Amino acid sequence: MKHIITVLALTGALMSCNTSNKNKDTAEESPTKEMATDSTATHFVAIDTEEALIATSLMAAPEASRAGCKVIGYNNEGELVTYKEGNNEFIVLADDPKKSGFNAACYHKSLEPFMARGRELRAEGKTGTEIFDIREEEAKSGQLDMGIAGATLHIYYGPNERYDPETHKVEGAKYRYVVYLPFATAQSTGLPENPVGSNHPWIMNPGTHRAHIMISPLADDKQ
Repeated sequence: MKHIITVLALTGALMSCNTSNKNKDTAEESPTKEMATDSTATHFVAIDTEEALIATSLMAAPEASRAGCKVIGYNNEGELVTYKEGNNEFIVLADDPKKSGFNAACYHKSLEPFMARGRELRAEGKTGTEIFDIREEEAKSGQLDMGIAGATLHIYYGPNERYDPETHKVEGAKYRYVVYLPFATAQSTGLPENPVGSNHPWIMNPGTHRAHIMISPLADDKQ
């Protein structure tokens, strides 16, 4: 089991974005873990080493960029540690071994001040609503750097905690994509404020610092 992983020492982009209500978590802040399902596949094994955790979490990044990504994450003591240094534009927030299911995210490094501020406020015990309001005020005043408009967040998530050692794919995992456009609206982008269907872009949290384009995965029977 991955809960025995031991390590030496990753918004707002993490939270599941299935609603435009600012009181709900988004992908960058508090990842939603799904209920695990049974599997008889024999080629999947437990994510029970630091090496496996890094490899599976890097699946959240674009393939061509994985080698140069910085990887950070929480260890079993709840401490934020650096698993791997990087030299490109992406930071990967590894799956949290203390939570069920799998949820890793990869975001553009220009979003780090926004992400780091969210982690800091959560560590202080602030609620999702409080974090939203604080960062909204700080972003409007220019105190909080919201990164480059169009910066992305890639989320790789699923209900299981097993992976294929050859491909590093996590059993049953899917991708969700976010493109941050602070203070954008349906009018400024031409996008709907609610999803038309799976894999269709829409704008979430319009008009706020956390406005972003959301693209959710296709349903299982359409993949």
